[in-house]
Parts: sequence; C-alpha cells; structure tokens
Amino acid sequence: MDGSGGRGGVESILQNYKLGRVLGIGSFGKVKIAEHTLTGHNVAIKIISRRRIKNMEMEEKVRREIKIMSLFMHPHIIRLYEVIETTTDIYLVMEYVNSGELFDYIAEKGRLQEDEARKFFQQIISGVEYCHRNMVVHRDLKPENLLLESKCNVKIADFGLSNVMRDGHFLKTSCGSPNYAAPEVISGKLYAGPEVDVWSCGVILYALLCGTLPFDDENLSNLYKKIKGGIYTLPSHLSAGARDLIPKMLVVDPLKRVTIPEIRQHHWFQPHLPRYLAVPPPDTAQQAKKIDEEILQEVINVGFDRNHLIESLRNRIQNDGTVTYYLILDNRFRGFGGYLRAGFQETMDGTSRMHPAESIASHVRLPGLMELQGVGLRSQYPVERNWALGLQSRAHPREIMTEVLKALQDLNVRWKKMGPYNIKCRWVPNNAGGMLSNSMHDNSYLGHDSSMIENDAVVKSPNVVKFETQLYKTQDGKYLLDLQRVRGAQFLFLELCAAFLTQLRVL
Repeated sequence: MDGSGGRGGVESILQNYKLGRVLGIGSFGKVKIAEHTLTGHNVAIKIISRRRIKNMEMEEKVRREIKIMSLFMHPHIIRLYEVIETTTDIYLVMEYVNSGELFDYIAEKGRLQEDEARKFFQQIISGVEYCHRNMVVHRDLKPENLLLESKCNVKIADFGLSNVMRDGHFLKTSCGSPNYAAPEVISGKLYAGPEVDVWSCGVILYALLCGTLPFDDENLSNLYKKIKGGIYTLPSHLSAGARDLIPKMLVVDPLKRVTIPEIRQHHWFQPHLPRYLAVPPPDTAQQAKKIDEEILQEVINVGFDRNHLIESLRNRIQNDGTVTYYLILDNRFRGFGGYLRAGFQETMDGTSRMHPAESIASHVRLPGLMELQGVGLRSQYPVERNWALGLQSRAHPREIMTEVLKALQDLNVRWKKMGPYNIKCRWVPNNAGGMLSNSMHDNSYLGHDSSMIENDAVVKSPNVVKFETQLYKTQDGKYLLDLQRVRGAQFLFLELCAAFLTQLRVL
C-alpha cells in the first residue's frame, strides 16, 4: 500500500496486528480497523502516505499532530498507542471508537434533553481543559471531531489544527470550521489560544441543546458578519441556566469571555457532575508513574521482562510491551472514567468504582475529626460489589493524612505512596476471622517516594485485603477521604474499616 510493498509488506511492518476493513479514506491515506494479536483488542490504524503529505506540504502539520497526541492520557481524548514509520508510510495505531460522530448523533436525535447535553458538555470541557493544561489549543472543536464510544462517552479527536502554546506568545493562524470559529480567529487577530476553544465549546453546547447552529448562513460573508457581531438568538425552550451560560461563552470580546474554570463553577454545569470530572486532571507524567500491578503481571505473562516494562512505562517509551499494557488497561476500564484508571475509579454516571464491580459507601457518624458520608449512592446495584468508605473533614490535608497514616501504622497495614494524598495499602489478618498480623513493620510513610510496584514477596494468603486511599477537595472546601477495596473478602474489608475508625485519632 502506497509503496510499502503490498499487503505482505504491510503485514510484515504491522506484525502485531491483523488488519481488517477500511474505516475511512482521507487526503493522506486510509484508516483501517485492526486486531492487536497479543490482546485481541481492536484499534484503528491510520496509514499516512509520506509522498502525499510532502506533495501537499503537510509534513509539519502531521508531525505536530503526532507529537500532541503522544502527550495525552485522558478518558475523553483519543489515545495514540503507537507510531510506526517506514520510508514510504507512517502508521498511527489509535484507540478504536465505534459509535460515530457526535454530529451524526445530534442530526439523528435533534436537540438533546439538558441532562444528556450536560453529560456530553462536561466530558468535552474536561478534555479541553486537559489540553490547555498541557499547553495545547485544539482550534477545531466541532461535533464532527467529537467521537462517541459504545457507551456514548465523548472522545476528542483530530488534532491536525492544534498548536502548542508558549507563555508570552500569541497565535494568529486563521483555521477551523467557520461556523465554530471565534470572531478573533476569522478576523485574523492575535489570540492566546484557550479562549478560541471556549467559543467553539459554546457553539457546541448551543448545537447540543438546540439541534441547530447559532451562526449559520449560506453566504460566507454574512456568516462572518454574524460571528463578528455575536448575532444569534436563544430559543425559548432553553432553561435559565443554559440561557445564562451560552451568552457568556459566545462573547465577542475574548477578554470578557468566560474561562473554563468559570464554566466549571457555573450552576448549569455542576448538576450530576461525576467526581472524576470534578477534580483537576493530572499531567501525563504523573499518570505514567501509576502502574497497575495486575495488568503489569498480565503483560509479563505474555513474555515481557518486568524491569524493562516498568522502566518503559515510567519513561513513556513506546514499545511492544507498553502498547500491550495500555491496550489492556484502557479496554478493562472502557466505559468508566477516572484519571487513576487502575486506582480509584469513578464511573461515568458518578458512582465510585474499583475493578471489576461497583462500590457502595457506608454510613457512620464519627464525632470530631471526620464524618462518614455516602458517596454516589444508588438504589440499584449488582449482587457483586466493592465497598468504600467516604470521610469528610475541614482539617488541613497534611493533618488528615498524618492521622490516617498513624491509624494505618497502629493496625500494621503496609502501604506504598502513589502521590501526596494517594496511597495503596495491603492488610493480612492472622486468619479468616481474626485481626491483623503483627509481622509487618516496614511501612512506607507519607513523603517517601516509593512507587506502587511492590518488589517484596507477594503475600500468598487468600485473606489478604488490598485497598487504596485517596484524598479529594470538595466544592464546599472540605476534604474527602475514600477508602476503596481493591481485592479481598468484603467482610474482612469491613472489619478493617471498623478497626481503622477505632484507631483514627480526633484532631
């Protein structure tokens, strides 16, 4: 294909994949579905002809898109797993999303109910905010570039017109689709970047709620006049909250336009906001340090070296082992959000999750330091559940974690620090009905830069309980501590929680 030596040549280059049907044909080449042979998971492979991009003078654009996509690890941004280059072609192995474009979804359903539109919008804003935190502005946000996976969750795609922001520098390129482009973009004025994405998100929100575009005209000159003048109408069926938020996003003056942090605080945006979208997204380097032990072991079992794989994951090195790891990771938690992925998981509809089942919170009143609160409780649950405790406090987070670690130490719980306020724990009782063993005295304390990969001998006891703690800041200024069961008997975990509450000292 495109000079790569025919079908046999492509298969020798993509020896870890079984190529399937063509999903689409573009200016630079084809996109095909493929199966990753080691995991059985589907991917989309974009095959780009070097000759074509050179003839069209698009080499820089393609390189920039690859560089930008390689940065991202976010549940609502298309994942780029691998880049394979030959003298004739570039192969981009990407996440396969099978439910089409948001554009088609809107075209089929018409205007959406506000709750459904809000869900999409929350996911879009989270992904766009993540781009901006990584100093990337998308510049071509529109429903055609927002893909839907099987559970109708958004995946931001097509970073071909994206650019990297630099402090003190402005962008000037007029790009993107006219209907979604901000006034300063079509006017050729300087712009910093994030504000043009906010405008596009405002147009998308209008389209979600109204089923039409705020700025539309067959005559391009008239369309530009409407955009530059901010001339549009708000349908009467919109709620008061939507009628307040949309005009704040579609402000012609970019300096007066609402920002993403302000959108996050808006009263229309807040309802039913899943907790994994309510916390700031961590950067890619932080996420790369979080390695799921179970998935790591799966990859090792296929034949990869443990130490080399861990080093590659931590340093974001692309190879067969890391591609296999991330494909297993993403597909295991597909349909679930959360930045920690293999750690504390949050489902798309706001309930807590650790694989493989849902969680439920317990209610207890604890005087003084904290009080337990149910988080994301719902009336319908599957029979198999994980269990979680949610504790709230207004104390300083360092004080909270100090008390938590003292309680864990008293209970002889072994832990590993995964972040300043996130630790992975393991507890081994003396027997199926007994309390803690006193044989563990080598805990890692807060501030120790140990990883979540345990190099010591794995405890073989069937009664081992693994759990994780994570401290979050809530909207009302409190701090929420979650204890989440990862593995082990539910009743042993509850026994541990009872002992933990007993040991927890009052500040």
